[in-house]
Amino acid sequence: MGGFLRAALSAEEGALLDGAAAFSERTVRPNANEWERSRRQPVEALREAASLGLLRLEAPKEQGGLGHRYLVKLALSEEMSRADMAFTFSMVNTQNVAARLALSPAAHHREEYVPALMSGEIFGATALSEPGAGSDFSSIRTRAEKSAGGWRLDGEKGWITNAAIADLFITYVQTDPSAGWRGIACFLVDARKPGFARRPAYGLMGGHAIGAGGFALENYAASEEDMIAPPGEAFKLAMKGVNGARVYVAAMCAGLLGDALETALTYGAERRAFGKSLLEHQGLNWSLGDVANDLEALRGLVAHAGHLIDREEDAVMAAAHAKKFAGRVTLPRLADCIQAMGAAGLREEYGLHRHLACAKIAAYTDGSTEIMNERIGAGLMKEYGPV
Repeated sequence: MGGFLRAALSAEEGALLDGAAAFSERTVRPNANEWERSRRQPVEALREAASLGLLRLEAPKEQGGLGHRYLVKLALSEEMSRADMAFTFSMVNTQNVAARLALSPAAHHREEYVPALMSGEIFGATALSEPGAGSDFSSIRTRAEKSAGGWRLDGEKGWITNAAIADLFITYVQTDPSAGWRGIACFLVDARKPGFARRPAYGLMGGHAIGAGGFALENYAASEEDMIAPPGEAFKLAMKGVNGARVYVAAMCAGLLGDALETALTYGAERRAFGKSLLEHQGLNWSLGDVANDLEALRGLVAHAGHLIDREEDAVMAAAHAKKFAGRVTLPRLADCIQAMGAAGLREEYGLHRHLACAKIAAYTDGSTEIMNERIGAGLMKEYGPV
């Protein structure tokens, strides 16, 4: 387990992490290849995770949640991604929705939906992106227009985690295109109601346990109380959520790298060539040393950003740094681990092929590496310029 995050946990938090790690080794790792081959989301495993409290992570204790701080989420994200990042990302997204709806002013959101999400009876997702609007979030075209009983929603969403199985979608829409980001509002959309049409899940290069896909809304009726955030506030809410997501995605990348490094080291210690173990060959040893170096740097960036978020301090730059570094090093360092194992690194049983696919997915999720460059560039003078 990552030293920076693990060292910051209390005994109670550490016990939760130990339970999650045991679940990952018992259920997730042995089945992840089959989930990928069948291109499905393992609902039964998500419900097992719920039985361990992993979907109650951040919801307040007074509503039946565990009320854990953000650093616990980061530690959990790293640890469980060692077995499979796609499953972990799906699981975290449902708990995100539970935690968000626990703060809803609507009583039926808190009393009906939150317990169902935390128990795994239903699943959740957050819908920001569209087929024509991803990084340029302010250009979303899904519309919300005032109607007699509330609002009418029309449009299409894409690249949504859990789109294949989610029942509830925290959905961002435009109420006034002329107002730009100030016109964006946020509604809770129930996939079981008329006007919702689920699209087929995407066929990707990997990571199918994420359940990425989309949906369309046509004359979908939303009540006033289903507005989670009004125009002017919704964009800020989304950006705060994206900021946190960038850091836990970086933590997940640390999990991928940590597992790959351990796998390569185990193989290298056992495999012999030219009369000695592979690890006794300097070239291989140094190559894996480079992996370890970048892994520790990534863990440090994640921990720094996580502490800022827990203290409710400005973490925009720290999150961008962590996410950019993850996007820059994870894929090539995974390739180094595979190369260190020779052709054996290609074998499905080691799971490194799944890590590769998820590392590439992570390079786009919640802001591409290029967008991280834009964010860092925009803050250079403020953060690093002359006083």
